[in-house]
Amino acid sequence: MNLPVWAVVPASGVGSRMGADRPKQYLELEGRSLLARSLDRLLSHPGIEGAIVALAPGDTWWPRLDYRSDKPLLTCEGGVERLHSVLSALQRLEDHLAGDALVLVHDAVRPFVTGEDLTRLISAAEKDEQGALLATPLADTLKRARSGDGQEAARVAETPPREGLWQALTPQAFRLSLLKKALHEALEQGRLVTDDASAMELQGFAPRLVRGDRRNLKLTHPEDLLLGRWILRSLEENPGAENPD
Repeated sequence: MNLPVWAVVPASGVGSRMGADRPKQYLELEGRSLLARSLDRLLSHPGIEGAIVALAPGDTWWPRLDYRSDKPLLTCEGGVERLHSVLSALQRLEDHLAGDALVLVHDAVRPFVTGEDLTRLISAAEKDEQGALLATPLADTLKRARSGDGQEAARVAETPPREGLWQALTPQAFRLSLLKKALHEALEQGRLVTDDASAMELQGFAPRLVRGDRRNLKLTHPEDLLLGRWILRSLEENPGAENPD
């Protein structure tokens, strides 16, 4: 099965946790923005035909983007929450693609997804109508904070078992029409899901987990940029060294 495959990148957030002078997707890593690097990773894959980026209204940084692919790149207006931005992008894509097209929703600030992971994700999602997502098994012990505790004064309430728990990554891959329906219904229920798999799960689907490279980091905090420089160098120097444990 060879379905049309497009990437969807919600990029309308402000990234307040970075404390920067610009939205975090436009912060630079070794001279290029995180968004540009993320798009390069996606569009350099031969199986991805194009991408659509959901932007904040009045985004003044987008016109300066260092875009290096000759594949189609569309834009649409994003929303307040990630859910709104993805829905806006899917609605725009409906003008170009059939409902059974495969969409890969990817965080704008994950510039290290590998081609090998994209290939395995696309293959899994093409074979499974319930969709698929990149993820990694949890390696750390988790602690749940007591309800009502602030972040600065939190105390442990319990230690949930980590067996069977995975950390969700992106991209997450689904059929366009099924994902649009799932996101619409989540919105109608007041469920502002933070990833697309959650919306599909609310519809009774069980997306397939595809083990991904642990270097596929989401750059959220200032210190993440330091780690990001090391990951970027490791991928450039050892492109074939996937899934380091």
